[in-house]
Amino acid sequence: MSALGELGSLRGKKTAGQKPDRGGGVGPVSKRDNLAGYLFLAPWLLGLFLITIGPMLASLYLSFTDYNLIQAPKWIGLENFTRMLSDERLHNSLRVTFTYVFVSVPLQLAIALLLAVVLDRGVRGMAFYRSVFYLPSLLGSSVAIAILWRQVFGTTGLLNQLLDVVGIEGKGWISDPSTALGTLVVLNVWTFGSPMVIFLAGLRQIPSMYYEAASVDGAGTLRRFFSITLPLLTPIIFFNLVLQIIHAFQAFTQAFVVSGGSGGPSDSTMFFTLYLYDRGFGNFDMGYASAMAWFLLVIIGIFTAANFLLSKYWVFYDD
Repeated sequence: MSALGELGSLRGKKTAGQKPDRGGGVGPVSKRDNLAGYLFLAPWLLGLFLITIGPMLASLYLSFTDYNLIQAPKWIGLENFTRMLSDERLHNSLRVTFTYVFVSVPLQLAIALLLAVVLDRGVRGMAFYRSVFYLPSLLGSSVAIAILWRQVFGTTGLLNQLLDVVGIEGKGWISDPSTALGTLVVLNVWTFGSPMVIFLAGLRQIPSMYYEAASVDGAGTLRRFFSITLPLLTPIIFFNLVLQIIHAFQAFTQAFVVSGGSGGPSDSTMFFTLYLYDRGFGNFDMGYASAMAWFLLVIIGIFTAANFLLSKYWVFYDD
C-alpha cells in the first residue's frame, strides 16, 4: 500500500474511534472565556450607566421640574420648554452660537483642506509641518490658550502692539461688542489641524492614475483639483463637517475664559452653552438648564440628520 493509502486508513481508524460531536454545548473553556470578556467589559458598562446614561435620564427628568439644588424637584411639566419661547437672552445666545458655527466651521475646513493639498505635494519636512499644524487642535480648547487669547487681543495685547509698529491705532478687540465674537471665530479656525490631518489621509487614498490620465488629457492644476480631488474627498469633507459642527455647537471654554464668564461685552459672546451654565450654576435654575441641554441636543441632532440627508446630493463614493 502506498504512503498516502496508509495515511488515509490511519485517519479513518482514528475518526472511527472518536465519539461523535453532538454540538449545541459550550465547553468549560468557552464559558471561562465568556466570563472573562464580561469582566473586561464591566468597568466600561459601569461607567456608561453611571456617568453617561444615568445623568442623561436624571437630566431628562429635571427638565420637567423646578429644581434649585436645595429644595426637592417640583414637577411643572412643559413649563421650562415653553419658557424658552419668551427668553430673549436665550434667543440672543442662539444667534451668537449660529453665527459662530456658520462662520468658523467653513473657514476652518477651507484652510484645513488648502494646507492638506499643499502638504500632499511632497513638501520637505512634511512630518514636522503636520505636527506643528496639528498642535493647536490639542491646545485650542484649553484654558491656557483662552487666557493667551485675551493677552493677544486685549487693549494692550500683542496684536495692538504690532499694529502700533506700522502706525495703525488698535482697539479693544475683546471689549468691543462688534469684534469680540470675531476673536473667538479666529480661535476656532486656528484649530484646523485635526481636520487637516484627516484630509491628508484622504488625499493619500486617491489613486495617482486619475491624475496621470487627466494630465495626458491636458487638464491643469485647478481642473484636476475640482474634477478629481474635490469629488473624491467629499466623504472626508462630510465626515469633518459633521464633527466640526457638533464641536462648534458645544463650544464653551473659549467664551467662558475670554469673556470672564459673563458672555460680554453686551452678550456678544454669550454662547448657548455659556448661557446654559449661567442658568444652572449661576442662578441655580437646574430645571431650566436641563431643558436647555436637551434643546441643544435636539438642535445638534437636527443638523446632523440634515447633513446625512443632504449628503446624497453632494457626497460621491469611488466604487
